Parts: sequence; C-alpha cells; structure tokens
Amino acid sequence: MTEHSRKTAASRASGRKSGLVLGIESSCDETGVALFDASTGKVVAEALHSQIALHAPYGGVVPELASRDHIKYGLRLIDQVLVISGITGNDVRAVAYTQGPGLAGALLVGAQLAASLAFAWGKPLIPVHHMEGHLLSPLLADPEPNFPFVALLVSGGHTQLMRVDGVGEYTLLGDTIDDAAGEAFDKSAKLLGLAYPGGPLLAKLAEGGNPKAFAIPRPLLHSGDLNFSFAGLKTAVANEVRRLTGTALPARGAASTSQPTLPADHPSRSDLAASVQAAIVDSLVSKSLAALKQTGLKHIVVAGGVGANTRLRDALTAGAARIGANVFYPPVALCTDNGAMIAHVGALRLAEAKNDYAINVRPRWALSELHAPASL
Repeated sequence: MTEHSRKTAASRASGRKSGLVLGIESSCDETGVALFDASTGKVVAEALHSQIALHAPYGGVVPELASRDHIKYGLRLIDQVLVISGITGNDVRAVAYTQGPGLAGALLVGAQLAASLAFAWGKPLIPVHHMEGHLLSPLLADPEPNFPFVALLVSGGHTQLMRVDGVGEYTLLGDTIDDAAGEAFDKSAKLLGLAYPGGPLLAKLAEGGNPKAFAIPRPLLHSGDLNFSFAGLKTAVANEVRRLTGTALPARGAASTSQPTLPADHPSRSDLAASVQAAIVDSLVSKSLAALKQTGLKHIVVAGGVGANTRLRDALTAGAARIGANVFYPPVALCTDNGAMIAHVGALRLAEAKNDYAINVRPRWALSELHAPASL
C-alpha cells in the first residue's frame, strides 16, 4: 500500500469518529489548507500555495494581489485536501480559520470561505489566532515539548519571547521595539541585491562568508531585559554597503538619494551576509538563553519562519545544551504560514466551535487577549 493509500484509508476511518478539523490560513502571502484529526493528534492531509512569484517583482507583499490570489486558490486547495483524505464535508467536525492578525483583505477571504463552507455543511466555526498557530506548531513535532516552556516567536512581523504554561496561557517576556528579525533579514538582503523574499537567500549566501568580517551591531544585547531591536542593524548594513560601493551619505539637509545595493560580483558580499546573519542569530540566542535562566524553565520552542534558519537552530541548540536545556522545533515545512497549524489549534479549541457565521476578522490581535479553552 502506498503512503497516499494509507493516508486515505486512515482518514476515512477517522472521519467516522467526527474528530476532523479543517483549517484555512490566509493571513498574508500563503494560502494553506489542512485537515487535522483531533482523535489521533495527527495531520491527515494538507495543501499549500505560496505567492512568492506573484509578489517578487514588487519586492514585497502587495495586499490587493494577495487577497485576489487567496480567492483564486482557496477552494482548489480545499478540494485537493478532501480528495487526498477521501472524505466529504459531512465528515468534518468543524472549520477553523485565521481570524487575525494579518492583512485585512486576505483575512476576509479566508474567513468568508470558512464561514460559507461551514454554513453549507452545517458545521461550527473556530476562529484562530495566527500567532497561536505558530506558537503551538512545535507540538506537532516528535518529540513534542511539555508545558511549561519558553517560546521564541520569530518571523517577518514578530520577534517575541513568551512563557507558555498551557494552551491559551501566555505571558509576554520580551518583544521587539522596532523591526522584527525577519524584517532585518529581508531588508538586509535587499541591500545586498538579493531578490524577495531575501531572508533564505541571505542565509544561503552567508554559507560561503566570514561572520566576523564586519562589525555589525547587536542592539540591546546587554540591555538587561528580554527585548529586541533590529532597526539599527539594518542602518549599519546600509552604511557598510555605501562604504563598499563608494557612495557618500547625503549632506545634512540635502534631499536623500536612493540607497545603493551591493553588486552580485562584489568580493565582500558573502562576508557581509554572514556577518548580518551572525548578528541577528547572536541577538536571538542570547535573549532566548536569558529567558530560560530568568524563568528557570528547561524547555524552549522556536516557531515562525526564521525558525527554519540553520545557523539559528545550531547556535540555539548548542547554547541550550550548555545550560542543560532542550530546544524543540516544528518541522521546517511548518515554520512558514500553513494550514496545519490552524487546523491543529482549531482541534485544541474544539470546545469553542460555534454555529455563528458572521464574518469578523482582527488584523491586530494581541496574544495576551487569548484565554485557555474550556476543555481540551
């Protein structure tokens, strides 16, 4: 029996147990759909469409284009997941969707799709916090962490340290006061002349470079708290690029000139990439280890797109081992936005499912507003 056949047979059996949660993610530039079996704690099937090629010519996410693309691919991915699983909407227990935070238009597409399907199938809805999806995604790994633990949420829009005592029991320990780590990667990559999204490309370029070649600052490294800052790092990279390209800073009071980028054939390009990556990783690892010491906890989980960075994983794992702590990561495929993490949280919050089909999204939504589910 092939893997596909095993998944199909297993999903048909689980469908009869009424423990299947369909999850829909549409907060930004990925359309993700997945089916999670609450009775077995496993992802049954998933499908993902990335909009990288769509937004690449613009150097960043264009909200209107993102919304249109979610409309184009949402139903296709849902059909794909149902076909792979061998079930119909009648077998689904509830439909979970990303209510926020994220791009308002993109969120509305996912919310309307989820509400329409749930209404048509006569199933309840479960609104899910996007960052809670990331935060709890390491629970899908093997082995999975036990509560309580420290969580490093690190992505393009968030860099936070949280104490996690259970589902919905989150205490903010540290936050970024300006740019997030993912922004620092992407903005630095743009200065190096790399395409969008630049973070993974910068990490690849850094493999052949010397991480000590440039003195890139580590803001707030010795601040005594658990907060982060990366805006100054980007400015330092911009100044290095100006120096390497011989571009003078505009005179005080003069009109600002465009920021140059480092040519692809410049001999220092890999070294600068490696130095930037080292600075970002050092900041993340230092604060994460400090959080473990401050809380006295021995487990830390890493979630979010930057969590796929190999240097971060190696450095944090080594640093945690030195103080007798363990690090847990979600599978690399679950580091970026995906439907599995939404379906997973939906399953954890099944007790909150309601037959309320009003469309309501929350582009801004703090994790601190969440609560523990009534029943797990």
